[in-house]
Amino acid sequence: MNGKVHNLSLQHSVLNQFMSEIRDTDIQLDRLRFRRNLERVGEIIAYEISKTLRYEIRPVTTPLGVCDCHVLPEQPVLATILRAGLPLHQGLLNVFDQAENSFISAYRVHHNDADAFEVEVEYLASPGIEGKTVILCDPMLATGSSMVLAYKALLERGRPQQIHVATVIASEQGINFVQQNMPDETTVWAAAIDNKLTPRAYIVPGLGDAGDLAYGDKTWL
Repeated sequence: MNGKVHNLSLQHSVLNQFMSEIRDTDIQLDRLRFRRNLERVGEIIAYEISKTLRYEIRPVTTPLGVCDCHVLPEQPVLATILRAGLPLHQGLLNVFDQAENSFISAYRVHHNDADAFEVEVEYLASPGIEGKTVILCDPMLATGSSMVLAYKALLERGRPQQIHVATVIASEQGINFVQQNMPDETTVWAAAIDNKLTPRAYIVPGLGDAGDLAYGDKTWL
């Protein structure tokens, strides 16, 4: 894969303020603020992605005349891995407010409480994506397995022309896995990139479990 990787934390912007709050164990206690910060990161990533899309000139009638404006001829498809991806998805949708939407349910299966796990996809709701631009988002790109499986599940609805992966924190291992297993037209947008994973594949220093912080603890049956 020859797609680009954008580490947005290398830029001096308010994004880094939001990221400091997202990582902070004290501020994380406020779930509403945590979700809103994920949403704001999604808005910033969407704005950055918007700079790379194709535009066309369209005349727009104002109260005083006509203005030629650059507009998107078509909106991207926003695809999200449930449940942790929902606030990030909402941020993307705040910017691409006429976008079509896909939702994928993927989860880790740990056998006998071991560190090793498998990722399973059990649900997909999506429009057709043939020839379209797809923005696939998940707040944590740890091993990259969930992202690649979500992409493969989406192929049931067609083959996209261009793919953007949007994530809050990525590991270097996760980025490498995506680069090896997704097409050349894939671009990764990360608000930060960390370099370590725990034996159970949590990103270090990371932020913890994004889904639990946003929506509360899970009960495994």
